[in-house]
Amino acid sequence: MNALDRIDRLILRELQNDGRLSNQELADRVGLSPSPCLRRVRQLEQAGVIEGYRAVVSPKAVDLTITAFVRLRLASHEGSTVDAVEQRLRAIPHIVEAHLLAGDWDYLVRIVTPSFEEYERLLREHLRAIPSLSSIDTTFAFGVTKPVSPLPLEPAPGHA
Repeated sequence: MNALDRIDRLILRELQNDGRLSNQELADRVGLSPSPCLRRVRQLEQAGVIEGYRAVVSPKAVDLTITAFVRLRLASHEGSTVDAVEQRLRAIPHIVEAHLLAGDWDYLVRIVTPSFEEYERLLREHLRAIPSLSSIDTTFAFGVTKPVSPLPLEPAPGHA
C-alpha cells in the first residue's frame, strides 16, 4: 500500500474512536460516498494498517482489578533463548502486553489478575519458570490516569 493520504488518515482516526461506525456514517464523516469509503477500509485492512476490531472491556467489570508492570532481564540473548522466552510470554493469558526494550531491562509486560494472590501464583508458576530470566521487577498500578488511547493521527497535508 502506498503512503496514507488525508482521507485514509481521517478514516483511521474515526475508526479508532468508534470501530462500530456504519460504513454510511463513516463515509459521511470523511466526505466520501459509501462505496469508495468501504473500498478504502478494505484496502487498509488488507494492507495490515487496520489490524482488527475489538471491544474495550473494563478490567474492573470482569474482576481483573490488579495491574502489574513487570520488567524482565535475560541472562542470555541467544536467538533460540529469546524465541523461547517470547513464546512463553505470549502463552500466558494474564499477560496482556509485552514489549521488547532497549536499555537495562529486556522486556516490559503488563499483567492483569483478580488478586495479589493470583499474581503471586502466576509469578511462581509461570514467570520464574521461564529459563534464562535473571531478574524480575514488579510495580503495581493503583489507577489509570490515561487509558489506552487512539494513535495521534493528523491528516496528511494535501488532497485525497
